Amino acid sequence: FVALRASLLLRMGEGDVARALVQDVDVANYSPALTQAALDAYVATADFSGACPMVLHHGGLRKDRQWQVLQGICNAFASGGTRGMAQLDQITPGDGLERIDMLLAQKYAGSAGRAQRAVTIEWDGVKGMTPWRYGLALAVGNVPPSSLLNDAPLALRYIAATAPAAPLDVRALGAGFAGARGILSSAAMVDLYGQIYAAGGTGDLADRATQLQAAYLATSPSDRLLGIKQVWGGGKGPEAYSYRVLTAYAAARLPVDASWSSDSSDLVVSMLSAGLDANALRWGAVVPEGSDGWAMLVLVQPSRSPSISNGLVDKFHDKDRSDNKRKTAFFVAGLAGLGLIPANSAADMAKQYDFTLDRPSRWTQLIDQAAVVGNPTLVSLLAAVGMQGAGWDKMTPRNLFHIVSALNRVGLSAEARMIAAEAVARG
Repeated sequence: FVALRASLLLRMGEGDVARALVQDVDVANYSPALTQAALDAYVATADFSGACPMVLHHGGLRKDRQWQVLQGICNAFASGGTRGMAQLDQITPGDGLERIDMLLAQKYAGSAGRAQRAVTIEWDGVKGMTPWRYGLALAVGNVPPSSLLNDAPLALRYIAATAPAAPLDVRALGAGFAGARGILSSAAMVDLYGQIYAAGGTGDLADRATQLQAAYLATSPSDRLLGIKQVWGGGKGPEAYSYRVLTAYAAARLPVDASWSSDSSDLVVSMLSAGLDANALRWGAVVPEGSDGWAMLVLVQPSRSPSISNGLVDKFHDKDRSDNKRKTAFFVAGLAGLGLIPANSAADMAKQYDFTLDRPSRWTQLIDQAAVVGNPTLVSLLAAVGMQGAGWDKMTPRNLFHIVSALNRVGLSAEARMIAAEAVARG
């Protein structure tokens, strides 16, 4: 169970959580599957020496080169360097490990103390990037050329976000992806940019840190809003949402001002990205009707009466600029799941806007049955099953409707509302 759970956490990009989980099990009790999951967790956190208790205890468990390299690294730390370095010298590339990987391992092992060997890392001729290679490079403070990351899996960016030995600028670039994915919280991102601000320097990251400082500490509210908007302006693609996360608490500190109506929807998105629903709801009278922010506030309100009219949903649909009007479909699914529109109205809207809301499947039957018998644990697990896609572009209105509805019926209404609101923000 631990091996399966750790592997899933790693696929989600939660390397630190996976590492903490496997460390809760005594290494003497590790199965082969848990050993592999633990190894992947240590690689994903650039913590190769952290794997040493497991490697030294299960020394003869595996014979592959990756395991042999880890044995060399761990022996270097156990013996002060000499024994481990000699062992690494005897290992030839193979089994997916290339010469660059061996050099990085030698450099890592050399930090153990008495090896006293200079290892030069040159990236010329290296093709591709693997988690092992990237984790080792970050662990020794050697940043690979950005061109090697262009075609690499996005998960590698998450390694950089939390690698303690990585330079701040590399961590910040990784945080742009990790923050959008929910791996880094708003507070964690603010801490990172606080370090960048304290370090001084020049360039885009230093400028963004200065803008964030103004977003929190500028004297006038208008200057704080300007700082927030400047931070937003630096985001493109997957990073754009992460900058909303970065400014969430700064947005929450702003006073409600009707003259900022044009920015209020973005401010609401920013606050809700960190779960600050009470702060966001203060802007209800200012957010333009039919905007993304308005739709999100409709969904996160603990109670609302009367129900939302078809005319208001049509108004949101008219302003919807998302691909295939996905935000509208998610909005209707959220409204129906929370009981804010009648079932027949939701069906009519689904037909009108050309999306499917309630096509039966084995999964819909299971999650609905779990809600009927009042089992919040099973509903939560089945909701997770229904949200396994790589991104919000894989979510369907049907799945969202059943997830929100089931969570709402078993007493997890706050979670249901926030999932519905985020679907509109990310749609």
